[in-house]
Amino acid sequence: MPTLTSTAVTTAPPDAAGRRRELADWRPEDPDFWRTTGAPIARRNLWVSIFAEHVGFSVWSLWSVTVLFLGPEYGIDPAGKFLLTAVPAALGAVLRLPYTLAVARFGGRRWTIVSALLLLVPTVPMTVLLEPGVSYPTLMVLACLTGVGGGNFASSMANINLFYPQRLKGRALGLNAGGGNLGVPAVQLVGLAVLATAGAAYPRLVPAVYLPLIVLAALAAARWLDTVPGARNEPGALRAAARDPHTWIMSVLYIGTFGSFIGFGFAFGQVLQLQFAERFPTPVDAAWLTFLGPLVGSLIRPLGGHLADRLGGARVTFWNFVAMAAGAGTVLYAAREHSFTLYLAGFLALFVFSGVGNGSTYKMIPAIFRARAAEAVSDGRCDPVAAASWARRMTGALIGVAGAVGAFGGVLVNVAFRQSFLTSGTADAAYLAFIGWYALCVAITWVVYRRRGAARLAGV
Repeated sequence: MPTLTSTAVTTAPPDAAGRRRELADWRPEDPDFWRTTGAPIARRNLWVSIFAEHVGFSVWSLWSVTVLFLGPEYGIDPAGKFLLTAVPAALGAVLRLPYTLAVARFGGRRWTIVSALLLLVPTVPMTVLLEPGVSYPTLMVLACLTGVGGGNFASSMANINLFYPQRLKGRALGLNAGGGNLGVPAVQLVGLAVLATAGAAYPRLVPAVYLPLIVLAALAAARWLDTVPGARNEPGALRAAARDPHTWIMSVLYIGTFGSFIGFGFAFGQVLQLQFAERFPTPVDAAWLTFLGPLVGSLIRPLGGHLADRLGGARVTFWNFVAMAAGAGTVLYAAREHSFTLYLAGFLALFVFSGVGNGSTYKMIPAIFRARAAEAVSDGRCDPVAAASWARRMTGALIGVAGAVGAFGGVLVNVAFRQSFLTSGTADAAYLAFIGWYALCVAITWVVYRRRGAARLAGV
């Protein structure tokens, strides 16, 4: 996320209506203030943020399950369905940077309310219009609009980052991100419940389930969130990050990890039905399995950060991409041999390692700039205070850019599947493309961050 800074300033009491005012004093790095005042406020804001972000992720992922309801009566071929799961990923990626900047512009509390209510823009018309006879362009517009849920992740992470001291940011942001990612399997479980009870004739019930949750998220934000005073976007941070080669190197790696997670999460149900049609003749048969991959990928994400802390982010990321290439190779072999058990194992491995990679790549980013700041200090090019400030500024900006670019990986995954099925009737070409991308990420990680030499950054 682009770097947000805040000024240190006793919290104001609630007003007569019970609504919390903007915090008058916020000093999370002060141990006494944190212990007596800051920690309870930060925890309350974190739990509300997790809930609101979770609902946003679920709305973003709505079409991963909605396409399972679109039977022959809708007249949409597999290629058309893959486009319906690609466009939400595209809009979600585009919105990540402006959503991050909105926290400083409008305040974290106010923007969380607004961003939650914006989730009604796709869900209300989906609840009304999803039925046989609806035009494909209408479905494309509705699918694209669910991308607003993808932006919520960025603003939620930027907001929670302001509440915690440096020593606790990693855990808080990990909980926030993991709770949001769980929205992908959650919406698929909702879809499974609708399929198993009402049947495939009622796709509109899935977005309808989220209407009260969206309103509840907005009300919870209005009642229990606070706004950190003086938050501002660091001027020039994004421009500086855009000129730094590490921004684009890490963005490529994040396409391979988060892009795989969100892309496979959107596409998994469709691919199962296409590759093993005889095993999954109805949507409910496929829905029993579609949530498993995103679930394990979400739950395993903190492990990637933990391993990176112990072993080094670049080392974990390097071997993780080796494992992802092996997983994609396993899926390709299983698809050609029509081995469902091996296919499912390979795909679940891809989800697991995409989750591990999400954690390890995020851990690499601050390590890169800490190492470069340390080099600048040791060479006499910068004083320690200025170097530390530069490292924090660049870390925040790079995370914002990489998060936005990485989300486009979800588009690439679905487009790869669409093109592969269009040209050959199988997903083999898509799996080969994934193997090639992971091999590229292995090479980049080795050359830039693992290869021994004078240019290697220490501690990455």
